[in-house]
Amino acid sequence: MKDFFKAIESLFVDGLFAPYDFFRFMENWWGANTINWIFTIVGFVAILYWIKQLKIFNDNNEEDKSISSHSYL
Repeated sequence: MKDFFKAIESLFVDGLFAPYDFFRFMENWWGANTINWIFTIVGFVAILYWIKQLKIFNDNNEEDKSISSHSYL
């Protein structure tokens, strides 16, 4: 079991997080956090798209808004 967890550690430390080692030693804060800013912008755009889609469905009255709860409530 110990080898299994060591393999997971190796996957993340040596493989998936390797690009972060390049940015860790930069002197510029903006350069070091470029990947984080990209993820933040992508997430923000995805949330805006999701909210837009929810508004479209709400404006078309396609959502079932009937009140139905569980029998125990």
